[in-house]
Amino acid sequence: MASSLLTRQLAISLQHNLRVAAPGSRYISKTATKTVSEFEYDAPCMKTTVPGPKSQELLRQLGEIQNTGAIHFFCNYEESRGNYLVDVDGNRMLDVYTQISSIPIGYNHPALLKVMTDPNNLSAFINRPALGILPPENFPDKLVESLLSVAPSGMTRVQTMACGSCSNENAFKSMFIWYRNKERGFTSPSEEDIGSCMINQSPGCPDLSILSFMGAFHGRTLGCLATTHSKAIHKLDIPSFDWPIAPFPKLQYPLEEFTRENAQEEARCLEEVEDLILQWRQKGKPVAGIVIEPIQAEGGDNHASPDFFIKLRNIARKHGSAFHVDEVQTGGGATGKFWAHEHWGLEDPADIVSFSKKMLTGGYFHRDELMPDKPYRIFNTWMGDPSKNLFLSEVLNVIRREKLLDQVTRSGEVLMQGLYALQRQYPHVLSRARGQGTFCAIDARTDATRDSIILKAKNKGVFLGSCGERSIRFRPALIFKEYHVHQLLNVLNDVLAEHK
Repeated sequence: MASSLLTRQLAISLQHNLRVAAPGSRYISKTATKTVSEFEYDAPCMKTTVPGPKSQELLRQLGEIQNTGAIHFFCNYEESRGNYLVDVDGNRMLDVYTQISSIPIGYNHPALLKVMTDPNNLSAFINRPALGILPPENFPDKLVESLLSVAPSGMTRVQTMACGSCSNENAFKSMFIWYRNKERGFTSPSEEDIGSCMINQSPGCPDLSILSFMGAFHGRTLGCLATTHSKAIHKLDIPSFDWPIAPFPKLQYPLEEFTRENAQEEARCLEEVEDLILQWRQKGKPVAGIVIEPIQAEGGDNHASPDFFIKLRNIARKHGSAFHVDEVQTGGGATGKFWAHEHWGLEDPADIVSFSKKMLTGGYFHRDELMPDKPYRIFNTWMGDPSKNLFLSEVLNVIRREKLLDQVTRSGEVLMQGLYALQRQYPHVLSRARGQGTFCAIDARTDATRDSIILKAKNKGVFLGSCGERSIRFRPALIFKEYHVHQLLNVLNDVLAEHK
């Protein structure tokens, strides 16, 4: 790190206070004292439009090898710090997208650099084991220290995987295995079961289903795609299963002003869930499991009340279906609690909770009953990566030591108040501000308006993401503080002032 540069930046940052809003001025609310940590920059700094010339040349080169249509720009990760992402052209942006909600404590955090330099950790980085057959000596201890230390209520076991999609894919398999074992009375599979599965026929390959929700995103592998209903581009041309799709509540915001209407909408959706379960049972495709996100992220940051989820869990229990909570994007603290479903107050815990992204490794927690009954049923070569557990342990230490969940709650309150203020100031452009912690979103007038806002914000030093049909999503790291919120709001205000 360039310590002299950071020292100068620290001195400069402490000299400047954000201005208080006045009519016609940039949006500013009263800010907390700004404290720049040693390893972080103090503000965005733009040198070119984005993508700049170096990014464009790299796009050309990579375009001769791969499809680059989704690439925004190329990054200089060595120079990125904390909440700030630096690109190859030297543009420094406040990153409020964080690798699609996947960076828990910012770029190049000193605690994680220390993990890399500890000689006791070298073996975990050099020797990647096939965990299902040859795990390292310290693997049980590391799981207890990392993943099991934050296990959701009712979860006694964890299965590691590499990413979100494979976590959900194998969680689905666990639900199917559990369901069939129940149907067989936990006896051994018959010869007919074993023989028919080899040619993709029942009863060995049963006609079971998983119920999911319109607007959901659970991954891009085949089983996950059958439960993903956020954007057509994810599913186009890919064969899929005939599984039930329930409506997800379309709530009106702000929630406190539409309590009666939203309760009616949630009741309608829950009734449809029960109808679909009965319909698919009559079709000979019983619902083995229900999968749902605490907040539909990719599908547009769609929320529902704790009462909705509690009743949905009860429906799963009533009909003998497993209840799978997909916390791939919401897990890890962004909502102000470590797991977003903790906000529900479930008395009957979920059966499966999947994770990835901010957890740095993939996998799923599950109840004892969903333990695979034989080896190799839930299996692949790597089944995760022990080095990620080392990083996660240190991330959890930082979260606890720095009380980052409290920080997320404070920053989230400031962010939501700022978004409310902006939509009041620009009602012709923005609407439906919503969020939990810093897991927030707001709608633009159209998808074209949304894309324009994101592009202009990027060129002013704030990197944002999109979701749904016309939503801007905010996914900062857990170290996102109040003064970072004000930097974001200032840039958004400048951009919105250009939209007449």
